[in-house]
Amino acid sequence: MPQGTSHFVIAANRLPVRWSPVENRWKPSPGGLVSAMLTSLQDVAPLHWVGWTGVAGDAPAEFGEGEEEMSLLGVSLSHAETELYYSGMSNATIWPLYHDGVRPPEFHRSWWNSYVEVNKRFCEAVASVSAPGATVWIHDYHLQLLPKMLREQRPDVKIGFFLHIPFPPADLFARLPFRQQIIEGLLGADVIGVQTNRSRDNLRRTAIFLGAAEAERDNLLVVKDKAEAEYKVVVERFAIGIDVARFEEAAQSTAVQQRAEEIREMVGVEKVLLGVDRLDYTKGIDIRMRAFGELLSEEFFAPGECSMVQVAEPSRSNVNQYVELREHVEQLVGKVNGLHGQLGRQAIHYFHKSQPFEEIVAMYLAADVMLVTPLRDGMNLVAKEYVTARQDDTGALVLSEFTGAAELLRDAILVNPYDIDGLKRAINEAVRMPTADASAKMKRMREAVSGNDVHDWVRDFVNCLVATDTESN
Repeated sequence: MPQGTSHFVIAANRLPVRWSPVENRWKPSPGGLVSAMLTSLQDVAPLHWVGWTGVAGDAPAEFGEGEEEMSLLGVSLSHAETELYYSGMSNATIWPLYHDGVRPPEFHRSWWNSYVEVNKRFCEAVASVSAPGATVWIHDYHLQLLPKMLREQRPDVKIGFFLHIPFPPADLFARLPFRQQIIEGLLGADVIGVQTNRSRDNLRRTAIFLGAAEAERDNLLVVKDKAEAEYKVVVERFAIGIDVARFEEAAQSTAVQQRAEEIREMVGVEKVLLGVDRLDYTKGIDIRMRAFGELLSEEFFAPGECSMVQVAEPSRSNVNQYVELREHVEQLVGKVNGLHGQLGRQAIHYFHKSQPFEEIVAMYLAADVMLVTPLRDGMNLVAKEYVTARQDDTGALVLSEFTGAAELLRDAILVNPYDIDGLKRAINEAVRMPTADASAKMKRMREAVSGNDVHDWVRDFVNCLVATDTESN
């Protein structure tokens, strides 16, 4: 295969664009991660981003006017592959399994076969645009076979892989019928990055447990390829951060601050509790609503003292488990509001739709208490976003101990989200926390987040990858 001209290639399930039927063109996807990555990688431009458009069918050859520093290459998925590879293997097998099996994962050979074929297609695409000796950064659980495939096809390139979700313990991972292929696929990378120390240790132990590698020092694994030659793989924690400057600037905006005041006036209570999540069963939305409802029923809060605002962004709405979750959550909202709502004042304000960036930041400013209570999460950037937005060091954060963010934000009120009584105590503590205590904790958390932002994450990972000696491998 002819080699391309890009010396830095990013491979991810999704391209950083979305189709706008109103404007009849491809537009950059919302969110600051892509722009932050491009800023951090400007020294390696031009670069290529390889991914799927999110729409079944042939990928377009061109995406219209783009950034000079980045070219896009679309990988096509058929309608069947969106069901088998994406909705099936990626999101009904790997996703629940890697999140501690909070929902039973399903295992189907047809899903697996499609997953293999799509990873092969990504390999062909990445290899075609990678210049000799290029650096390739592969992202997330959809493409865990790609590192080994690419190593076999293009042994000249440096390969990094970053897993944005948790990596499970060895005994849980071992349930996968395809466990050997996946762990060997990951070990094709020169550097494997994960979010937490726990995930790093889980991955190392799993690779050794399955006989796919041998340990060498704390962050190295030694792997043998088909020719029985040894090469080393770095397995390390690179905790992802946020674009701190972007959130600070928004939080200091007069328009956003005015909007925050309007939100507080519309909610009309002394204390505003906030949750911002994708509508996903790993996020613990239903459990926190039950906890809040019980607090109201048990009269921990006076009538009209507290209300919850819950943003639940639509997610995988064609998957049955997510449809059922939405129905369950909306029934809970109705139940709590029916019992505790008043004319002109709801106990829970619920939004099942995406919100603009500035609106989310305004909600962060309006909220006295942020509730981040997933059952398991790789990192959870919402916690870091809230902390960064609180420029006056007010507010309180209730944070699940099963998030990656909990490794950094030790001054949050850490909680076991499975313990509904403990969650109720944490919410009550956050609402009642003395101002001086809350301010000291928020200041320390804000400093911790600003000391490790998304630009640090990109640079740390890329520097580690560039420092590896591919030829010696």
